[in-house]
Amino acid sequence: MNGIATAWARALRAGFSPRMMMLSLAPLLLSLLLWGGLLWAFGPAFFDWLQGLFAEYGWFQASGSLLSTLGLGMLKVVVVPLMAILLLLPLMIASALLFMGVFAMPAIERHVGRRTFPKLERKEGGSFAGSIWMNLTSVIVFALLWLCTVPLYAIPPLAVVVQAALWGWVSARVMSYDALAAHASAAERKTLMQARRWPLLAIGMVSGVLGALPGIAWMGGAVLAVALFPVLAILSAWLYILIFLFTGLWFQYYCLQALEDLRASAPVTA
Repeated sequence: MNGIATAWARALRAGFSPRMMMLSLAPLLLSLLLWGGLLWAFGPAFFDWLQGLFAEYGWFQASGSLLSTLGLGMLKVVVVPLMAILLLLPLMIASALLFMGVFAMPAIERHVGRRTFPKLERKEGGSFAGSIWMNLTSVIVFALLWLCTVPLYAIPPLAVVVQAALWGWVSARVMSYDALAAHASAAERKTLMQARRWPLLAIGMVSGVLGALPGIAWMGGAVLAVALFPVLAILSAWLYILIFLFTGLWFQYYCLQALEDLRASAPVTA
């Protein structure tokens, strides 16, 4: 626990530095271009299709009854925007995580390595292609699992727990690889990811709770008005990038400290 807390304090201190804030701009701009273009081009058609689907199969009555049972009857008028949000969230998270892994994590690794662990030997056990593959496969699985758990949003506490667990898994898998790719050998990376799997999962799940904040912003937008979607898309993208940035720093500090401890204990073990 001391290692997790120390890495958290270091990440919090580094996350508000001008360098890290500037680093968030590239993934943010890419996310804005991607989702702004998609919502502008296909947003109205997507909402019309979803509206027709609800009307054709009588889902308005079913969803209205369920919301009334849960004491949320006033949300019946925005049930279609709510469903659209739940469908878009995993795709938005996946793209933000992909942009972070490709563009920001290498810079985070260099920043932390040079400033905090300058004497740690670089063994280059990972590669850029390996990072791309790890990011793509992980975010695809994450998005599919998220879509499968959409019905759990009828039980908000359970939905938050499931979202945190999914976030913990994908964060631990993707960011641990990126954090160790340059400094650890392939064997060291596998050893650390196996030996420290529970602390890594804990860091990811705590970050998952933070990751629920953009979702709350989207939900609030659906309740207020569909017209706020573009503004809330920008807000959500920015929040995701900042949360991913902090999470990446947290994993980077923790993983490199764990690697340094592993190498320090190797001669004694031998």
